Amino acid sequence: MKRGKQGNQTVPVKQGKAGKSEKPGKKGLSVWQLTMLALGTVVGGSFFLGSSVAIRAAGPSVLLAYVIGGVLVYLILSALSEMTVANPVPGSFRTYTEQAFGRGAGFTVGWVYWTGLVLAMSSEATAVSILLRAWFPALPLALAGTGIIVLVTLLNLLGAERLGKLESGLAAFKLLAIVAFIVIAVAIVAGIGTKGTGAAGMNVVRGQSFFPGGIAGIAGSMLMVMFTYAGFEVLGLAASDTGNPGVTIPKAIRRTILLLVSLYLAAMTALFLLLPPAQVSEQISPFVSALGLYGLGWTGTVMNIVLVSAILSTMLASVFGLGRMLRSLAEEGHTPAWMRDRSDVPYRGILISGGAMLAGLGLGMLLPQGVYLFLVSSGGFALLFSYFIIMASHYRLRRRNGGPFMGQRGLRGYPYSSWIAMGGLLAILASMPLIPGQGGGLAAGIMFVLLFSGIYAAGVLRKGRVSGGLRQPALQVKMPGARAQMEAAEELTDGKGRSEERQNHPAQSGKRYSQGQKKSGAKQKKRKRK
Repeated sequence: MKRGKQGNQTVPVKQGKAGKSEKPGKKGLSVWQLTMLALGTVVGGSFFLGSSVAIRAAGPSVLLAYVIGGVLVYLILSALSEMTVANPVPGSFRTYTEQAFGRGAGFTVGWVYWTGLVLAMSSEATAVSILLRAWFPALPLALAGTGIIVLVTLLNLLGAERLGKLESGLAAFKLLAIVAFIVIAVAIVAGIGTKGTGAAGMNVVRGQSFFPGGIAGIAGSMLMVMFTYAGFEVLGLAASDTGNPGVTIPKAIRRTILLLVSLYLAAMTALFLLLPPAQVSEQISPFVSALGLYGLGWTGTVMNIVLVSAILSTMLASVFGLGRMLRSLAEEGHTPAWMRDRSDVPYRGILISGGAMLAGLGLGMLLPQGVYLFLVSSGGFALLFSYFIIMASHYRLRRRNGGPFMGQRGLRGYPYSSWIAMGGLLAILASMPLIPGQGGGLAAGIMFVLLFSGIYAAGVLRKGRVSGGLRQPALQVKMPGARAQMEAAEELTDGKGRSEERQNHPAQSGKRYSQGQKKSGAKQKKRKRK
């Protein structure tokens, strides 16, 4: 891809035909596999369990919160898609942050995202272990969690295409579970096959306030709603594993948004037709509560199976993104050199991420529960922080580029839609302390931002001192022979640069090339006179 430079930053610029793949012979992930990969990351325990928190806060008006969340996700994905099609790189939003705000910002965002997601996934492994103990009481939590992390790490080593097929199956199972709940709810409302005596349909809705918590209730539910949408950024991280990102990525984004918003709204509507919001408990899935009210208590076991598959699917897709994020950091020199991968599959990034998740699992066993939860809750901040950075990077690069990157329609409503999305995300981040258990996430996330910013600044200072010490002797060279060698090297470098310029821009470089020849001749005559 061609890139333009402004100052010392690289930005995506217009290139020939939009959507042309850099690897024409590469098959890669299909639109369906990429959509299922995204849905596999998004639809997880936060929807099947965490949605109860949002329902308690907003009541039926949580439907409006899901619409607002869907609009925000659409704006973020549209911005990410525009940058991804112009520059499909493994680092995705981390690379675009570096292009927009410099190496320090790219370093900090990449490591905050990676660290937060590693801690969050180690916690998910613990959650799966607890669910498995319902069927295998003698199974130690540490052993079960270790086995799960090792399993999802090894499966990621199979490569993007094989993982895409596996993830498609798991994601389809989760989506079928949501569809099955909707179908059962419709049957209950219609009076088919129910054993309970509870009223269903409009009898449940009648007399309820749509806004029991007012605007504050909707605002209080937005954090959990955004968590149920979280994980879609894997679409950008998977761009380098697609054969034709200019076509595949936009299609996958449209399908992901359409499926997510439609299923979430349909499932929530069906839930409110069965279960009054006052009967929703944060300790149990609202879907299990709703079906149990009508004599379908066996759904608890089925929901446990769905939850296990949902969390495993989320972990698989998350490790996929973690490995590619670490590869991007390594390629930019933000990690030790031995972490760099030379193959299409980032084996080292995946294995290191898996090892870090095992370390996170060990922290959960060793640290006091309050300290561990403080660290793990940073995962939510890391995701929301990354979404804000995506919008900020797109906004800055669009202004620098003077329009959409590929000469086609980009983010709709720019720059107003960018301001709306960034303002909304900041408001959601600021609301974290208002949600029980999430205040620590904001504090831990800010702590990680400051930590990695400090690490980068310390590294820059150290490199500056070392390079300063190495540069000084070169300034003291006085020997004529050494000076002649330096001049010859300068001419060789200039000649190489002019040769590349003539290849890339022959019409524009002709005049500068002739001027360079005159300067080179003058230098040679001057040297002969000496």
